[in-house]
Amino acid sequence: MTAPAHGIDVQNEADWPMDADALARAALVVLAQEGRDPRSAITVVVTDNDAVAALNREFRGIDAPTDVLSFPADPLPPELASAMADEPPYLGDLIIAFPYASAQAEREHHPLTDSLMLLVAHGTLHLLGYDHNTPEARAVMWAAQDRALTTLGISTALVPALEEANHGGEH
Repeated sequence: MTAPAHGIDVQNEADWPMDADALARAALVVLAQEGRDPRSAITVVVTDNDAVAALNREFRGIDAPTDVLSFPADPLPPELASAMADEPPYLGDLIIAFPYASAQAEREHHPLTDSLMLLVAHGTLHLLGYDHNTPEARAVMWAAQDRALTTLGISTALVPALEEANHGGEH
């Protein structure tokens, strides 16, 4: 088996039934549309609800699972950044709760792969600095997310249903 030509590392902790290549493709589409190095490194960890709930509680103060959490990488100190100038950047980690995301997809009658790709695209935008904490920021992020979904061939109608169903807070 050869290593991928990109830096998207999908870690499927419990061998969940999912298409890791599709998740990597979602991140790569976002990187391309945002003009980022396609070799940029992102780790996508697909895990259970308890692990995501623990991270959500620790880092966001929300005692509940959610579908995806984004953890941008800390910036490198200047001396290290200049020494690694030719290396693709490590953007951060995305943590997806497979049971939570799977239940959302089933409840909303959406293809699971499309739902997971949406979560990766959404999380990747967060890693690139997008947010939805104000109406203006949300409009900009949703426009970028819609472009990525369209490129991926995923209906943007998926977004409102998942957004409304997400009671544990996101990212």
